[in-house]
Amino acid sequence: MFKDEAEIEVWAGKGGDGCASMRREKFVPRGGPDGGDGGRGGHVVLRAQEKVGSLLNLVRVRKFRAKGGRPGEGGNRTGRMGPDLTIPVPIGTLVRDGVTRAVLRDLAHLGDEVIVCKGGNGGRGNRSMASSLNRCPKTAQRGFDGDYRSLSLELKLIADVGIVGLPNAGKSTFLSRVSAARPKIASYPFTTLVPQLGIVDLGNYETLLLADVPGLIEGAFEGHGLGDRFLRHVERTRALIHLVDVSPDANPGPAEAYRIVRKEIGLFREDMVRKPEVVVANKIDMPGHETGLSELREACGQDVVGVSTLVGSNLKTVLGLLKELVDEAREIEKKNPSMDV
Repeated sequence: MFKDEAEIEVWAGKGGDGCASMRREKFVPRGGPDGGDGGRGGHVVLRAQEKVGSLLNLVRVRKFRAKGGRPGEGGNRTGRMGPDLTIPVPIGTLVRDGVTRAVLRDLAHLGDEVIVCKGGNGGRGNRSMASSLNRCPKTAQRGFDGDYRSLSLELKLIADVGIVGLPNAGKSTFLSRVSAARPKIASYPFTTLVPQLGIVDLGNYETLLLADVPGLIEGAFEGHGLGDRFLRHVERTRALIHLVDVSPDANPGPAEAYRIVRKEIGLFREDMVRKPEVVVANKIDMPGHETGLSELREACGQDVVGVSTLVGSNLKTVLGLLKELVDEAREIEKKNPSMDV
C-alpha cells in the first residue's frame, strides 16, 4: 500500500542520572567524591534510505521513543550514552513540525538526515559538582528529559518526468508501454488511485524515471475528483509530459482538456506551469483524430507529438524529446546547484 503522508510523535531519550559516590581507597587518607556523570539520552534521527518506498510503516507505528542514557558510576565512570533512534524514510520526504508546520528538513537525497529530537543531557555526578565552597558534595544531579516533538511527514517522489492529463487520457498505458511498470489499466476514469513509477531504459546505460499521477479534472484544486494533492509528486520533476485524448469521442475536447489540466497545475503551484513540457496527442489510431490533433496544436501553441499508446507508435520520438529536456535541466542544475526544480 502506498502512503505519502504521516503524522508521528517522537521522544528523545532521557539523560542518565549522575552518581553520588565517595572514594574509599587503601593508602588514600582523605578520599573524596568520585561519582561519574550520567550518559546523554539517544537522539531521534530521520534518514532518507533507498529501499523505503512509502510512509506506510510510519502510519502503522506512530510513536517512537529513543533509549535513555545510563547512570554514572563510582570511580569517575561516566554512564554510556543512549543509542540514537534512526527512523528510515523514503528519499524525497519533507519533514515539518507538527504544530508550527515549519519545514525542518527536505530529505531530497540518499543519506540526508535530520535530528528531530535531541536526547537529554546526563546529570552531573558529585565529582564534577565539587567546588571550593563544597569540596565533598553528597548529592548528584538527575538526568534531563529528552525533547518531544510531533512531526508531519510528506513524501514527494523523485522522478525525472511527470505524466499529467485528464482521466482516461492514456497515461497508465503510456507508462506500461515504455517501462516495466504495470499500473492498473481500464476503460473507466480514475483507474490510477496512487502515483506509479516506471524506469525507462534508453540504452547506453541511460535511464529516465517517470511518475504517473491520478488524472485531474476541472475543480481538482477545490477537491473535485481525487483532488490535486498527488501533484506534489511531480513538483520535483525536471519536465512534464502532457497526454491529451484527440479521438472524436473525447469529452471534453482536446483544446478544453489541455486548458483544464494547465489551469489546475497552475492553481496548485504557479511555477509548475513553467516546467519544460512535451505535449502528446494520444489515440491517433482512432479514425477522425485529425480534427482533434489540429485543435490541440492551436490551443497549446507548440509542437505536438501524435502517438498511439495502444499500438505503440511514435513512443520513441516522445522519449527522445523528454531526454533532451531532462539533459538541459540537469545542465542548468549543475550551474545553479541551489535552484529548486
